[in-house]
Amino acid sequence: MKVRTAVAVALALGLATGASALPAAAHSPASAGAVRASGQAAQESVRTAPDTDALRAAVDSVRDPAASGATAALVRVGGDSRWHGSGGVHDLRSGRPADPGGRFRAGSVTKVFTAAAVLQLADEGAVDLDRPVRAYLPELIPAAYGGVTVRQLLNHTSGIPAPDFPDSTLEERYRNRFALHDPRAMVRSATSKEPEFTPGSQQHYLNIGYTVAGLLIERVTGGTYEERVTERILRPLGLRDTYLPGRSPRIQGPHNRGYQIFDRPDGSTELRDVSVWGVTDAWAAGDLISTTADLERFTRALFSGRVVRGPLLEEMFTLPRLAAGRASYSVGLTHWRLGGRDVWGKTGGRWGYNAGMGGTRDLRSTLVYSVNSTDAKGQDPNAVVMGVITAAFGMPDEE
Repeated sequence: MKVRTAVAVALALGLATGASALPAAAHSPASAGAVRASGQAAQESVRTAPDTDALRAAVDSVRDPAASGATAALVRVGGDSRWHGSGGVHDLRSGRPADPGGRFRAGSVTKVFTAAAVLQLADEGAVDLDRPVRAYLPELIPAAYGGVTVRQLLNHTSGIPAPDFPDSTLEERYRNRFALHDPRAMVRSATSKEPEFTPGSQQHYLNIGYTVAGLLIERVTGGTYEERVTERILRPLGLRDTYLPGRSPRIQGPHNRGYQIFDRPDGSTELRDVSVWGVTDAWAAGDLISTTADLERFTRALFSGRVVRGPLLEEMFTLPRLAAGRASYSVGLTHWRLGGRDVWGKTGGRWGYNAGMGGTRDLRSTLVYSVNSTDAKGQDPNAVVMGVITAAFGMPDEE
């Protein structure tokens, strides 16, 4: 696979491995053994304005779900230039236009909020990023993982493997979509296995580190994960259309329906409404529900230091130095080189929904999108998502 294609797939799905094709970077003092992505100087000579014609074409392509693999698209571009657009339908039955202010499942964008809450606690002295997680959760983290630090949970270098789930096929997952998953049980399942690698030596993107981080937040604050993120981030920023659903499988308030393509026994396919689907399997790693307006506000607040303050904010813009491969993930965010610029953000996918937020560090270019992909967790990037990203930032840089 070519470098450009590999990075594009990673960008669309948020599933890049630690060995992604990103440039080497200079040492940053934000944390020991860390590197910061380079390329800021090159930003002086690159295009900062989005390609609005390409944005409109990508959004308009949703008129044909069979060709685009999506039923709705909501896009907000900000910074030096602003562009808002929507396309597709609210639902396939009525065919009425998509609600541009509708809520959607943000998937792994949740991790940015979880990481920010942990960094706030670190700023307050309640959490030490270099302290072993076992010091906070001794009854849950076994001795085999005694060396895993809080920072390693958040930058995907812990070596903790994924937990086991009872279902493996899409049909099984659909049948079990209302099942409730206990985060502690998921952690016990994961830590009952051998470590994937020595903590800090490699990077493997998984949800489990953020499941543990959610439990860490609960332990050190004495409240629920949902309460703490709400009072620390959602409420102070006025994110009124953003919430954590807990055990509810429904999206509250106005939202565009999400659909997933399923195979039929006769070899044909069908689209099923998957808007109602439990998210306790993701919890602190992927259960957030939001809007493009709220995520744009959050992006600007986060990048400008109004959510995480001082040196700890640099954790979110610093990539770890690895013994094997190059890192793509910092604490909470992902780094890409697009159109000659460093772009930081996070993508996410839940059945029926792809979402993303991010921008350049200086906030001259930002992007938030929700695309109701009919194969949101598939192996191939959705064409609408890729069209929106490249129109906003440019093509992925080749190494």
